[in-house]
Amino acid sequence: MAYDRYVAICHPLHYVLMMNKRICALLVAASWIAGSLEAVPVEVLISNFSFCNSNLINHFFCDPIALIKLSCSDLHDIETLILVEGMIVAFPPFVLILISYICIIKAILKIQSTDRRCKAFSTCSSHLIVFSVFIGSLSSMYLRPPSMYSPQLDKLFSLLYTVLIPMLNPIIYSLRNQEVKNA
Repeated sequence: MAYDRYVAICHPLHYVLMMNKRICALLVAASWIAGSLEAVPVEVLISNFSFCNSNLINHFFCDPIALIKLSCSDLHDIETLILVEGMIVAFPPFVLILISYICIIKAILKIQSTDRRCKAFSTCSSHLIVFSVFIGSLSSMYLRPPSMYSPQLDKLFSLLYTVLIPMLNPIIYSLRNQEVKNA
């Protein structure tokens, strides 16, 4: 989405060339592949853990953090891996999105017409809101120290990024639609 917004605002005349089906397919494939491969090291480590207490997971789904809390194995390696992997997986996309929005804001501020500037900002604001809530909830869940573990907070954050954000996506993006605004 950030690349799409970047091209739409910073290179509007080249949009059709820069956002073709091949680029879209590559972006989707890269996201799926990176997301799938990211989970493998954590799942491999968890599969080697021993679980000696209750097998009831205090969570809505089988989240790695909830599984780790049930284990009686040494958790230092997995906690370090999750923190490092979280930074490696989350930081580059965050930086790329930040850079794209800096370029977008610079391009928008160069627009002379107030109406066109407002339209450009409204084009980006919906994605920026969804992205901020998503990154904030994921960071709060996975990049905090183990001493701050709370099953209730984990459930709340997981509801945010798995239910609330996907539910709000159509609403937030449709608010840009003139027919929806008029209705």
